[in-house]
Amino acid sequence: MTPQRLNKYLATNFGVSRREADILIQKGAVKINGKNAEIGQRVNEGDKVTLDGEEITQQKLIYIALNKPAGYVCSRKRQGNTPTMYELLPTELQSLKSVGRLDKDSSGLILLTNDGDFAFQMTHPKFYKTKKYTVTLDRALEPLHQQMISDFGIKLPDGISKMELERIDDSRLKWDVTLHEGRNRQIRRTFDALGYKVVALHRYQFDSYKISNLKSGEWEEIKKI
Repeated sequence: MTPQRLNKYLATNFGVSRREADILIQKGAVKINGKNAEIGQRVNEGDKVTLDGEEITQQKLIYIALNKPAGYVCSRKRQGNTPTMYELLPTELQSLKSVGRLDKDSSGLILLTNDGDFAFQMTHPKFYKTKKYTVTLDRALEPLHQQMISDFGIKLPDGISKMELERIDDSRLKWDVTLHEGRNRQIRRTFDALGYKVVALHRYQFDSYKISNLKSGEWEEIKKI
């Protein structure tokens, strides 16, 4: 093993971000060869790294793409009778962490991994990851409202929401939406602010990762790009 910084080692093998790893180190929860670890310390071949007394060993990094159906939540536990997307995965993959979320009524691409560093880089706003969706509205979007969303943005309680819109057909009901943020239910809230209801929302791309030919409910192992 090539020597690597401890926070990266924890991110890669424990599924936390490097920032979270540094917090654990500062709290004294991490030891290397029985001694309290320090920020910036490196892990070498043969070193024993423990977190709260449990050894952290190198593991195979796994990256999964799932086509989440509508009606499934992204949490690990059921919410009442609502199924969780983890029920679509085999037991050995149910410990993976979701890279971002889709709400229950939305469908499409969800990435899952045990690589905490990857998850952080894909979800933190500073990395500016693009996400693309197919959105269907309950009524035709007026041209003025299209311009407001694309050019000026819509004021929401958590800030201005801007999205790139491209009409899919002449009905003005279906739109290709490109989003560079990841705020909670942002697309739905943006259209709702203008009096529209999103009746279907499907994510087909997350940064360089595409849903490809996955059918609803299917998953596949992918390579990190």
